[in-house]
Formats: sequence, structure tokens, C-alpha cells
Amino acid sequence: MNQLGSSVSSAPDAQLDLRGTPCPINFVRTKLRLATMAPGSLLEVWLDPGEPIEQVPDSLRMEGYDIELIEEHTNFFAVKVRCPLQGVGS
Repeated sequence: MNQLGSSVSSAPDAQLDLRGTPCPINFVRTKLRLATMAPGSLLEVWLDPGEPIEQVPDSLRMEGYDIELIEEHTNFFAVKVRCPLQGVGS
């Protein structure tokens, strides 16, 4: 097997495709999905270029979430967000 070693966890626990979803709805949907996930799990969110990829990761960081990886694909970005082991401020 080939191991890149670029991220802690290779496969996300869940995926959320928010391509075509405008700001701030994409941020709200990401937060709602993270709230349903187990502590320490990894969510991969697909976002459009432009405002979504510029705003959503920064907004998540400000809310206390860890962005582990942002991968650029042909027409979208895949953002891996780690659920904290303890609750994030409400």
C-alpha cells in the first residue's frame, strides 16, 4: 500500500457535498453536520471556489474547529474538519 502521510486520517467518517450552496448556508449546514458527529471524527466538506472556500474554513476555525486539510480538485475544494474531543462553544 502507498502511504502519503499528509494527513492524520486518510478516510473521512462522513462527507458533505455543498457544491452550489451559497454562503452562509454552507457554513450553517457544515456546523449542523458536525454537531451530529462523534468527538474526534473527521468530516470532509466539498466547497465551491471563491467565497465558499475563502469563508467557510476561516469561520469554522473561529468557532473552534480544526481544519486538517484543504485539497484543491478540478472544480471544488475538499476540506477535512475534525470534530473536537470536547464541545465547541455555542
